[in-house]
Amino acid sequence: MSSIKNLQRRLLLKTFAATSALGVGGSALAQTTATKSPRVLRIGYQKGWLSILKARGTLEKRLAALGASVTWSEFTAGPVQLEALNVGSIDFGDVGEAPPIFAQAAGAPLVYVGASNPRPRLEAILVPKESSIRSVADLKGKKIAFNKGSNVQYLIAKLLEKHGLKYGDVQPIFLPPADARAAFERGAVDAWAIWDPFLAAAEKTLGARVLADGTGVVSNRWYFFSAREFATHNADLLRIALEEIDQIDRWAARNKSAAAQELSKILGLDRAITELWISRTSFGVVPVTGELLAEQQAIADTFFDLKLIPRPLKLRHAAPVNLN
Repeated sequence: MSSIKNLQRRLLLKTFAATSALGVGGSALAQTTATKSPRVLRIGYQKGWLSILKARGTLEKRLAALGASVTWSEFTAGPVQLEALNVGSIDFGDVGEAPPIFAQAAGAPLVYVGASNPRPRLEAILVPKESSIRSVADLKGKKIAFNKGSNVQYLIAKLLEKHGLKYGDVQPIFLPPADARAAFERGAVDAWAIWDPFLAAAEKTLGARVLADGTGVVSNRWYFFSAREFATHNADLLRIALEEIDQIDRWAARNKSAAAQELSKILGLDRAITELWISRTSFGVVPVTGELLAEQQAIADTFFDLKLIPRPLKLRHAAPVNLN
């Protein structure tokens, strides 16, 4: 029955679009539909490319032509961003590869709508520059600060595995980025797993040393997400949002110095920090294929094996909605 209702809704929207194209007057259907509440794309974002999109205002201009508007909510990390999706506070955003797994395990109605190319160098484990820790194997028994449920949790698991350690061989200290940095600065933890731009900021301002990043271990993609119900009925808004993000990515790939300057101004960061960040970024928005879902499935399987999520997941249920 629900599929029939959805089909009827799609046919109604197509009819409205066709009648709107007739010009002045239109039909009674078009006039009635136009009086309904306008559509809103509620975006949750972290400090990064979506910050540029917000500052430029190009998405608002494109969606205004469709009678839609945009709202923005900033988050410090992916897990809280996806909590907002789960309670219906946002419709779209970008997060690392691990937060969606925890969200889906908690029953969030999440669907992947796009992804970045791999960015393994944008997350790493840091140690103080004078630390005696010289390799990942030296982390055994040490305290590592990181944001619970974030992409670096998977990085830690895979790096430990690569160096012959188990996840239980280290002491996780769950802290959001700002608190983790404070703990790292005062020596309350031995290491800190973090992502850019916090990573670059710690390198430049604290002299922190990269013990290991994600190269050869994780893909560290960023995923663009929505709720399935919203995506089903607002594919055009999501498609335009992804097009605008991809345009910024393509521009930044050709104009890294200018992109660093723009990010520096928007985020209030020293330009040396944004230059380091951009220097190790890969660019471009790509569709979520079966191959990418397989990467996410491997993360879900790892987290289940480590008892970090309560049940196994089958990520085919998060297959993307057709945005065309």
